[in-house]
Amino acid sequence: MTTERAGEVVRQSDPTEAAPRVTGPCVDSERQSTVERRLLSGQANPDTARREWREQGITLLALGTLFSAVRIPGRLVHAVAGTTDPGETDAFLGEAFLGGPVICDPRGPRYYALTPCRMPRTWRAAVDEWRTGQDVDCLGAGTYLGVPRLDLVGAPEQGIASYWSVPMVSPAVLCPPLCVARLIAAGAHCMAEDIETV
Repeated sequence: MTTERAGEVVRQSDPTEAAPRVTGPCVDSERQSTVERRLLSGQANPDTARREWREQGITLLALGTLFSAVRIPGRLVHAVAGTTDPGETDAFLGEAFLGGPVICDPRGPRYYALTPCRMPRTWRAAVDEWRTGQDVDCLGAGTYLGVPRLDLVGAPEQGIASYWSVPMVSPAVLCPPLCVARLIAAGAHCMAEDIETV
């Protein structure tokens, strides 16, 4: 079983990491409460997840039931977006993924596009190529992902905790797999061009 905390293999809790302050717009509280209940509905211990969100700003959620995730290195995203500015990158990803939710781990940086559960299976051949050439991976059943509290939107002014690059407005609204694949292909192309021009 793999545990991903926005890209890192981690222990179940990390009390030394403080939750960042909310720096961006939040989803309205009624919708946020609905999304939170849905996200925690498949968890073995939802009360523990709520406590971790409250105390640490992040909790580990099992993938493969409600959604999967595609881990994309920041260098690939920045190559396509044409910027490393977090706000501009977040806006770019919101458009590229048609509003589908994305988590950012600024330590990589790494971006996690939340996709339908079927993506790891249906994109297996592409994933093998992405994994080898671009350090991209599809994370599904048997994996836990560090998911920030729903109100942690936008890059924090300080600290290194994960945040919602593109907020989750509904568990039913996910990143379209084809849009994710196109971004990865475009990023690989941009990076290859950069290498050729050096």
